[in-house]
Amino acid sequence: MTLLDRVISRGRVSGLDAVGVASAEPFMTTRRDLESRKGAGLHGGMQFTYRNSARSTDASATLAGARSIVVGALGYGGPEPIRPPGPQGRIARYARADLYGDLRKALGEVARLLQDEGWSTRTVADDNALVDREAAYRAALGWYGKNSNLLLPGRGSWFVLGSVITDAPLRLAERRVPDGCHTCRRCMEGCPTGAIVEPGVVDSRRCLAWLVQRTGSFPREYRRALGDRIYGCDECQEVCPLNRPDIRDSGTVAVSGHDGDVGAWVSPLEMLKADDETLMQRHGRWYIPGRDPRYLRRNALIVLGNTACGNDGEVEAVLIEYLSSEDDLLVEHAAGAASELGRLDLVEEMATGPVAKDHVEP
Repeated sequence: MTLLDRVISRGRVSGLDAVGVASAEPFMTTRRDLESRKGAGLHGGMQFTYRNSARSTDASATLAGARSIVVGALGYGGPEPIRPPGPQGRIARYARADLYGDLRKALGEVARLLQDEGWSTRTVADDNALVDREAAYRAALGWYGKNSNLLLPGRGSWFVLGSVITDAPLRLAERRVPDGCHTCRRCMEGCPTGAIVEPGVVDSRRCLAWLVQRTGSFPREYRRALGDRIYGCDECQEVCPLNRPDIRDSGTVAVSGHDGDVGAWVSPLEMLKADDETLMQRHGRWYIPGRDPRYLRRNALIVLGNTACGNDGEVEAVLIEYLSSEDDLLVEHAAGAASELGRLDLVEEMATGPVAKDHVEP
């Protein structure tokens, strides 16, 4: 077996659902796209891979002398669990377990093989160091869908991606997976906020998956569209025909048995009652701006307003508590939730300043 054969084999034995190899040449087209979209404001303040596009599109910035990129994909599909009763916040599938922890372990085995052969490596996954989707596209793992996600032939997009950058000169086939979306536009039409503004281009200022992660006030015009989503948004993947269980092959596995699983649903009431330490212990693996739990509470208040009953005594007590908060951000979102639930009486009674009253629905 060649070194390439052994690398591919090691990745699969270690649990990766797909493995490929790409050239470490800079991703110049991707760099131009990032710079153009950032210049147009489409990044919406997102720093991930935008912060330093010269670095995130050049593997040699992470490993001097990089020649190859080994790319791995780990699947996480499976059926949607039954929703529990009462107000519930939905968690995006990729955030329900430590998928990137499992991915890094598998990539680490690949890196260890290369190191044993005398080559240098750097493992990158879910960070600013590399645009993994472009590496995966170059490695012929899949094509770019109109929602900008990578789609694996016959298997869809329920995958997390990561890479091992190495100075090993791995031989690779110069090929690309052709576009398989054709005229399908279901992801574009199914986005709750119309964030996919053209094929492959997402306006982060409208993307719910980013809005729950950004700082400051959640845009009023998208609070109802957030629905019950407490973290992340899978809508553009849920509607994709290639992600249907009856179409994709058995390579995409269900998320189960991972350490630290949080499940598919979480009670916004429980989140709003929990102290900082408990919130971060339960949900600290998520991206939280500044590691500040107030943003978890902000999102929970929106979901509460979208899913709860305003006449429920427990809901009323939580709203009163947050309308009396010293944190203007939480007062604002509590007022918005009260408005959605038909409890403007609580706003009038509890919120004496303009912060709450200026943010209720007319």
